[in-house]
Amino acid sequence: MLSFQTMPGASFTHLVDAQYAPLFRFALSLTRNASDACDLTQQTFFIWARKGEQLRDGSKAKSWLFTTLYREFLRGRRRAHHLTALEDLPAAEADPAAPEVDVVAGMDAALVVEALQEVDEVYRVPLTLFYLEELSYKEIAETLEVPVGTVMSRLSRGKAQLRAALARKEAGLRGQVVPFVAPREAKEL
Repeated sequence: MLSFQTMPGASFTHLVDAQYAPLFRFALSLTRNASDACDLTQQTFFIWARKGEQLRDGSKAKSWLFTTLYREFLRGRRRAHHLTALEDLPAAEADPAAPEVDVVAGMDAALVVEALQEVDEVYRVPLTLFYLEELSYKEIAETLEVPVGTVMSRLSRGKAQLRAALARKEAGLRGQVVPFVAPREAKEL
């Protein structure tokens, strides 16, 4: 790959055109703030401009960009002293029943995005990469620098949290109360 200084303008522009929107969506899911997401996305392309030539396989540019964006996000979090260790996360919620297919088909996309923001970050990130950015398990594992098994586990737990958040939101729209089922009680059912 060519650096920003030696890269023909069209190649860099093509990369930005092709990857800006997916990177911005990912950054928005991480930061929950459009301004911060824009800054993070631009920082990622700035780093590409400086270091992109180090990538030997041009077909991995997308993965490189997502990994770089995620690392920059974590670096910013560490600077702000808000990084939560995985060991400090609450125990995973029980996996509630999957919503009916008709309910999912009729859901408002904004409601789903709002529910996604309620999912713990450690699970929200792989969910976003898998469903919104359509990365494979392997690509997600490389981006997050975790084993593939960890990605699969986080996706499973993230889906459970997303289902629970969607159930709460759907019930709230209908004025219903969703009963809380403790993880121990759920296993006994």
